[in-house]
Amino acid sequence: MSASDQDTTAAGAQEAAEASEADESGEGTSGEGTSGEEAPTSGLTPKQARRLRVAAASVLLVAMAVVLVVRLASRTSVLVVGVYGLAMILCGIVIELSRNGRTRLATWLLVGGLAAALAFDWLILP
Repeated sequence: MSASDQDTTAAGAQEAAEASEADESGEGTSGEGTSGEEAPTSGLTPKQARRLRVAAASVLLVAMAVVLVVRLASRTSVLVVGVYGLAMILCGIVIELSRNGRTRLATWLLVGGLAAALAFDWLILP
């Protein structure tokens, strides 16, 4: 049995135990919304949010690499390598933060870092 199968089995067993406890305590017998049942939300689950941010950062990492190659073809500068290299490093940091569950921090870093990289490209690079 793989690790993901074990996690799924453990999660299913925990949910079944919580459901049986709710039935024994009488919480699950009323027709109204119980504490065990939550209204469906339109937001993403934490796992979906992590996957989305990892995918976005990966796409932006590849995009920064392409822009770096294009910029270096037109003009060779240490500043170009520095700005786009730091943006690529930032994308890698965002991927790791997202994998570790720090999705809000990762989102702010990704947005702020890429905005700063574009601002430096527009303002500083010749």
